[in-house]
Amino acid sequence: MTKLKLGPIEDDKPVKVTLDLPATLHRDLAAYAEILGRGTGQAPADPVRLIVPMLERFMATDRGFTKARKIN
Repeated sequence: MTKLKLGPIEDDKPVKVTLDLPATLHRDLAAYAEILGRGTGQAPADPVRLIVPMLERFMATDRGFTKARKIN
């Protein structure tokens, strides 16, 4: 099984956000959703639903952000 940084996507009430993505990034998100679904035994998530957990994971592991946030 491939080790991905994201785990299963929580089924939470969505908030509508409008965002333009480059087509290549959308294809990569779709591929990531497919691999994540296979690894967790779930159906592939809508690629758009990966954006929030990816951003949360990115910010949670960004030491510079964490340090700067503590200062403010």
